[in-house]
Amino acid sequence: MIYPQNFEQKIGFDEIRRLLKGHCLSTLGQEKVEQMQFMTELQAIRQRQEQTREFIKIMEGEEEFPAQDFFDVRPAIRRIRVEGTYLDENELFDLKRSLATLIAIVQFLNKGNDEGEEGETEGYHGPYPALHRLAEGVAVFPQIVRRIDGILDRYGKIKDTASTELLRIRRELAATEGSISRTLHSILRSAQQNGIVDKDVAPTMRDGRLVIPVAPALKRKIKGIVHDESATGRTVFIEPAEVVEANNRIRELEGEERREIIRILQEFTAEIRPFQRELLDSYEFLAEIDFIHAKAGLARQFDAITPDLKGAPLIDWTLARHPLLS
Repeated sequence: MIYPQNFEQKIGFDEIRRLLKGHCLSTLGQEKVEQMQFMTELQAIRQRQEQTREFIKIMEGEEEFPAQDFFDVRPAIRRIRVEGTYLDENELFDLKRSLATLIAIVQFLNKGNDEGEEGETEGYHGPYPALHRLAEGVAVFPQIVRRIDGILDRYGKIKDTASTELLRIRRELAATEGSISRTLHSILRSAQQNGIVDKDVAPTMRDGRLVIPVAPALKRKIKGIVHDESATGRTVFIEPAEVVEANNRIRELEGEERREIIRILQEFTAEIRPFQRELLDSYEFLAEIDFIHAKAGLARQFDAITPDLKGAPLIDWTLARHPLLS
């Protein structure tokens, strides 16, 4: 127990936490900053110091560290333990990108491994031994990344080819929408020629249905359903009778599309549910990397050095030159 309770405020360490959070890449690292506590075990403190020193070396080196796409998807991963729940498109996209970052980081920190005849690691001779030890045994999930690549496009949207049924639905949607558009433009050209609508009028969308804007006095000139009128009352929006059935089919297909997307997401989520614990452990590693990255960034900001520890109870910290710690 730390006494008094406002000890951090008295020594200015609450400001250190604030500055550290500013160097974090995500809430993963920020959570680690909040959890940071005083340490008295010399070996553990020196290990933390070595990790920070190595990360400073990475930052000052020529090779770029994979520090993009740190997304905290742990809440979503915890949620899917319940059968029937599923990751939505945004969560799936964040999972894919952060897992790709995880793979890249582990590969980066494993450079320098010697492998035996059957691929067994015989020794590490790279420049970052402390960080390499941290990455040892961390599970990566290339198969999940590949699976998501088959579902989402580069912008994080469900691909047409995510399933054969979705491809069929979207092809029919495109064909039906094209047919409606052609019919509406034909009706519109005829109405323009007959002076029913102005030359610059174009089809518009009302309540999810393509309609034609018409002056109220001329609405009976076009056979169809009035769906809405403008705020001024000077325009009504008519759905021609020729496209009513096609518009109804569009609504049906959109419902089918939504249900198929949910089915795809549920199916994928069921596939990864057995790996929930391993995924959470791997995100713990990403959080630790984010935390070390933040410490190294703040150390560089203040041109800090590593204090020489002699075994006295000390806090895990690298910023010996920071004025708030003097």
